[in-house]
Amino acid sequence: MPIFAAMKTLAPPVAARPAFGLAALAMFVAGFAQPGGATTQDEVLQAVLLPGWQQADGARMVALRLDLAPKWKTYWRAPGDAGIPPAFDWSASDNLRAVRYHWPRPTVFTTNGMRTIGYHDRLVLPMEVIPRDPSLPVVLRGRVDLGICKDICMPAAVEVTARLEGRGAADATIRAALDDRPRSGREAGLSAIACAVEPSKRGLNLTARMALPPVGADEAVVFEAGPDIWVDETATRRQGGELTAMAEMIADDRAPFALDRSAVTVTVIGPDRAVEIRGCPAP
Repeated sequence: MPIFAAMKTLAPPVAARPAFGLAALAMFVAGFAQPGGATTQDEVLQAVLLPGWQQADGARMVALRLDLAPKWKTYWRAPGDAGIPPAFDWSASDNLRAVRYHWPRPTVFTTNGMRTIGYHDRLVLPMEVIPRDPSLPVVLRGRVDLGICKDICMPAAVEVTARLEGRGAADATIRAALDDRPRSGREAGLSAIACAVEPSKRGLNLTARMALPPVGADEAVVFEAGPDIWVDETATRRQGGELTAMAEMIADDRAPFALDRSAVTVTVIGPDRAVEIRGCPAP
């Protein structure tokens, strides 16, 4: 039978990207709770690992569930203007080859003119745990550093341990989170995407034109271009069945760079659904 546990400790802020990540980190730190009546992590965050089930290929579908106090939030993998993305460390695990994350659809927040992207009240993050040897148990030992915010912000850390063995059982909570993932472009009716790139003063400007049905009244578009590329907030414009999104991309070291179009992910987020498009081909 699986054995699982979660322990929480206060932690220093997650180290973000060197150049532009530090600016976001400074804005995040500015909202930290202060000593004397300060809010503690245990008051606003509870964590548990859902042990899930073994798949036919030998991998195991589990989930990290974070329960937040009402109106508290945490951040998506691309957190926006002033959020801090979660950082995962599974290096102390046994019989673990890789962990793949299946992010559910996030929510876009606007506070004091800044856009952040994440989850409020609860996050269930399905994770595909891939063993080195599927015939043996996986001993999962991990640490997750994350930011959590309401009127104030604080850094948090969750340490989880689990012995994953046996076939496990289906879990409706994990299934619901998997069902809430962004749809692929094909599933959402994307018929074309073309991405123009031109130099900017600080890096590159990327403009994506998508033949895509609307995903809701308020659409937000997020570009991801790799761990060393900072992407400014995206401006969007819709005309009928075409959605246009524009953003500036800057290398963390501010040096010139070549954009790997195949590594770009375009996510269109609506109030009730989202679309994830892999790759950004030239016109």
